[in-house]
Amino acid sequence: MDRGTVIKIFASNLRAERARKHYSQEYLAEKAGITTEYLNRIERERFNPSIVVAAALAEALEVDLNTLLPISQVLSYTL
Repeated sequence: MDRGTVIKIFASNLRAERARKHYSQEYLAEKAGITTEYLNRIERERFNPSIVVAAALAEALEVDLNTLLPISQVLSYTL
């Protein structure tokens, strides 16, 4: 599996969860302690967030990190 796949999975799940919660990018970025521009680039698959930022986003969304990057979904691309 390549990094692009992991970034794509994370970005897709992040966008979906943010939409499900009806959070704007501005609101989520503020809640997670990052800039809106950084969040936008993560969601557009331009940046690969650090594990600390990924955890902050999960916490801000009030979900487990596994919701944003499910190991089963990642592993399905390696089989």
